Amino acid sequence: MGAHSKGALRPGQGALGGGARSGAVRPGPAADTAELPRVEGPRPAGRDRYFDTLRALALVRVVAYHTFGWAWAGMVFPSMGIMFGLAGTLMAKSLERPAGKVVRSRLRRLLPPFWFWGLFVVTAMLVRGWMPGPQIGFWVLPLGDPPGDAWAEQAWEILWYLRTYLWFVLLSPALLWLFRRAPRTVLLLSFAPILFLTFCREAPDNRFGAALEDLSTYLTCWLLGFAHRDGVLKRIRPAALVVLSSAAMAYGGWYAFAHQADAGTYDLDEIPLAQAVWSAGFVALLMWAKEYFRIDFAWSARFRRLDRVITVFNARAVTIYLWHEIALILAVPLIDRMWDVPAFETYLPLGSQWFMFGVGWVLIAAFVLLCGWVEDVAGRKKPRLLP
Repeated sequence: MGAHSKGALRPGQGALGGGARSGAVRPGPAADTAELPRVEGPRPAGRDRYFDTLRALALVRVVAYHTFGWAWAGMVFPSMGIMFGLAGTLMAKSLERPAGKVVRSRLRRLLPPFWFWGLFVVTAMLVRGWMPGPQIGFWVLPLGDPPGDAWAEQAWEILWYLRTYLWFVLLSPALLWLFRRAPRTVLLLSFAPILFLTFCREAPDNRFGAALEDLSTYLTCWLLGFAHRDGVLKRIRPAALVVLSSAAMAYGGWYAFAHQADAGTYDLDEIPLAQAVWSAGFVALLMWAKEYFRIDFAWSARFRRLDRVITVFNARAVTIYLWHEIALILAVPLIDRMWDVPAFETYLPLGSQWFMFGVGWVLIAAFVLLCGWVEDVAGRKKPRLLP
């Protein structure tokens, strides 16, 4: 499904959703999620803590959105656009090395955690009687949305992000070559695909169309990562950049509210053009501000626990993203069982979404400890419970 149709299952829609006797509301519409590049072991000197912090905040925002379903969350912090922007700048930096080696390295670091996660999801669906078709190959190389049944939809629908990221990785050598020929022109023209799909011809209602729409939606954010890495944003006059970025966000916000009757909401995840334009403006400001004001968040190192949390989030970003929906799904029956304990029923806010949010993070932490080592193996590191 495309970036504009990532809804989550509601209680009672399948065994994974379960009945919410606890009153805890099931996770809201599934949405967004980015690169989830890993940290290679302990933080070396010279790591950009500003980008590390943005990535950690983006992951927290993704989990919060999938818990509460806040339509306004994407405007406050467009996490997917930010994560694609961060991925773009890291990819541009990596492509200072031979492109083939870089692409293979990215695939090696992304696919094993995906395969490990998919082993459990696919096995559960097979046990439930799901019969895969020829598209089962997308569970090996997710160039298209992997197939699955409705029972497990809330678990596997988040894979749109991995599919989009994978395509950007494969296209980056050509995109970077083209971008460096005419940076500002390519940046401006990067809006053309999503404008065409919005006003001229809709994307096909199939795997190809979903991939095309998501690539078009986040293309500018990815290229803004290139622009940051190559110093293009720094060379634009500050007043011009702020005005252009603000105008883009203003148009994106206006378009979202003007079309909420068609989409049923002003949620950016349901309106690709609004998502593309708003996210691009937001990402451009974040990356420009970093260079202009020389923001590095180095001060976070003085707070050991905060610094440690940021390190873990970045080193286990793929694990957190893949397993967070399953954690939220499991939180519901777990809270249901708590209602059978009188003390819990009396003293714990079992019917609160905030309580489910907290339980979800406890389960995410457990998945990080149990499954995060796969990221170490994928990165050719010694497996550890925590980085």
